[in-house]
Amino acid sequence: MSTINRKLMESITDKMSKYVERFDRSEIECLIREFYALLGEQSAHGKAVPGLDRGQFRSVLHHAFNITDDMIMDGVFRTFDKDNDGFLSVKEWIAGLSVFLRGTLDEKIKYCFTVYDLNNDGYISREEMFHLLKNSLTSQPNEEDPDEGIKDLVEITLKKMDHDHDGKLSLRDFITAVKEENLLLEAFGPCLPDLTAIYTFEERIFREEEEQ
Repeated sequence: MSTINRKLMESITDKMSKYVERFDRSEIECLIREFYALLGEQSAHGKAVPGLDRGQFRSVLHHAFNITDDMIMDGVFRTFDKDNDGFLSVKEWIAGLSVFLRGTLDEKIKYCFTVYDLNNDGYISREEMFHLLKNSLTSQPNEEDPDEGIKDLVEITLKKMDHDHDGKLSLRDFITAVKEENLLLEAFGPCLPDLTAIYTFEERIFREEEEQ
């Protein structure tokens, strides 16, 4: 496990306490320790790395939060990686987790939209919906053409959510639809942790502070 000195810990905690409201100082310290523990595993061969890479983060999503879909995991990484450099800094790690674990509905709506906007152009297109739904739905063995069923589902979803009728979902469409029906928040695949996963993760990470 990589260690972090007290001075650096306090410096990061001070900055993040002003930036993130959903964690208290002790919780931020625990998340910093977890970050450097994960980073330590990654740099075990003595190579310095700028942050958590995509593979390491996907492992956390898979094992801690049971998120396993490749497209969704890449989308979640993209929402955390604000500077788009291919690595998560400790600031991006904590800020991302604040929404992922404890975000408001408005924050989660924007987060889910970004995950589903695969090419990051500000819209969820028919093609993106098709790929996401195809990945998240299990086809039945007796289906002659499962793609047709998914195309039908895309059209049904658009009819429900595309409020300006332009054939794609903008963030405004998505916000309006989810505010009307909260179950549409994860319409294109699970990208948020369930309550059990949140509880288990937080108990493991934040218990360290209580034990010290």
